[in-house]
Amino acid sequence: MDYRWRYQDAQGREVDGPAETFADQNDAEDWFSAQWQELSEAGITSVTLLRSEAEVYGPMSLAPAE
Repeated sequence: MDYRWRYQDAQGREVDGPAETFADQNDAEDWFSAQWQELSEAGITSVTLLRSEAEVYGPMSLAPAE
């Protein structure tokens, strides 16, 4: 089963983002760690990790911790 990210805007609506898929959760998280700032700059405010269509976790905010 593939892993992928679902992207949301500030209102929680699903928005388009990179259509990357990953063989395992670790690969998906490594990719996200390298890309989260670019995603945030593109207007994505939160992400949810999916395995096939099932939510693994999220939504997770891209806002900096205060």
